[in-house]
Formats: sequence, structure tokens, C-alpha cells
Amino acid sequence: MTDLDKLLLELEACEEARDWAKTQPDLSTAWANCQRPDWMLWLLARTGVAKDDSRYRLMACDFAESVLHLVPAGEDRARQAVEVARRYARGEATQEELAAAASAASAAAWASTTAWATAAGAASAAAAAASAAAAQADVIRSYFPEVLK
Repeated sequence: MTDLDKLLLELEACEEARDWAKTQPDLSTAWANCQRPDWMLWLLARTGVAKDDSRYRLMACDFAESVLHLVPAGEDRARQAVEVARRYARGEATQEELAAAASAASAAAWASTTAWATAAGAASAAAAAASAAAAQADVIRSYFPEVLK
């Protein structure tokens, strides 16, 4: 069992993530190859990076923005939720503004049965899946250089 296997087991990661991680030789390689930024965000949160850390929120916003192209033209609630989350991380929005934007994006997701609903729901949490593993690793590296070297 590798150190990565042990870590994920200890943190009670989902079976799918643990199975995938077994194909990776180490944590750094796993970060670089992972197609699931939601797993990355989960791991950062579980390994001591507080969700209140502005770097965590900004990184989640970057991931969410990468799927906003799935939202139909004219539906702005998901984009607005990401913008408010980004402003909140910089200390430029209130908790109330953040909650209202997240609620609106969530309502947009629930109101739709189309493919973009996933993007709107993810934006409400400011943590949607990004499309390219290399870009994900670069984003994580830029916000958390101490985690991914």
C-alpha cells in the first residue's frame, strides 16, 4: 500500500477515488493527472486547508468558471455566484451576498433538467469540475505551492 493509498483510506475517501489513486505512484503525480478537481478540493479541505482560506475559495472559483460555458446564454445566476464568491474571497462581499448568490445559482440548477444544471449547481458551491488535468494542477500549484510541488 502506497502512502497515497494510506492517506486516502485514513481520510475516508470514496472508493472510486481510492481505486483511481492506486493507479498513481505518488501524490504529486495524482494531482497532475487527476480529472476530478472536486476530489482535489475535498483532499485540500481534509488535509488542513480550511474552506475559509481565500486561496481555496479562489481556486474553486477558477474551477467553476471553467464550466460556465455549459450555462445557456441569458442565464447569469451561476456566473454571478462565482463572481460573488471571488469578491467574498477578496473581502469585497458580505456573507449575506454570498449566501444569496449561492441560493440563486442553486435555484437555477434545480429549475433545469438540462446538462448545464450541473454547472449551475457547482457554481453555487464555487467548485465545479475543470476540463484539463494540466490546467487543474497549475491552478492548484498557484494557490497552494506548499501542497503540490
